[in-house]
Amino acid sequence: MTTTRTTIPISEARKRIFDIADEVQLPNKVYTLTSDGKPKAVIMSAEEYESLLETISVLEDFPDIKKDIAEADEAIRTGEYKNWTTFDDLKREWGMAGKVAETPKVKYGVHTHPKTGSKKRTR
Repeated sequence: MTTTRTTIPISEARKRIFDIADEVQLPNKVYTLTSDGKPKAVIMSAEEYESLLETISVLEDFPDIKKDIAEADEAIRTGEYKNWTTFDDLKREWGMAGKVAETPKVKYGVHTHPKTGSKKRTR
């Protein structure tokens, strides 16, 4: 994934703001706005901005995630993962087999047919 970065002066961005707003909707498209040749601001799509914030949050919550992923990759490569405890193993161990994460018997959802029958009375 390569980010396409375009650097332009703020004065030019002012003239092209609507075009720039459309362009940054493309994946990995970012504009850096400069003043006196120095970076002052960045324009990116709202979706990419939210994704960036989420990535930062995950990295803060799981500081060792790169190491954990590397260990998991190695376990898959060697087959070690086959010895890991699964959720089904835990359910059996705790006597909860068949009681957790089953498909609900009652289905919830939006009715496609309007209710008929009782109507609110007016006085």
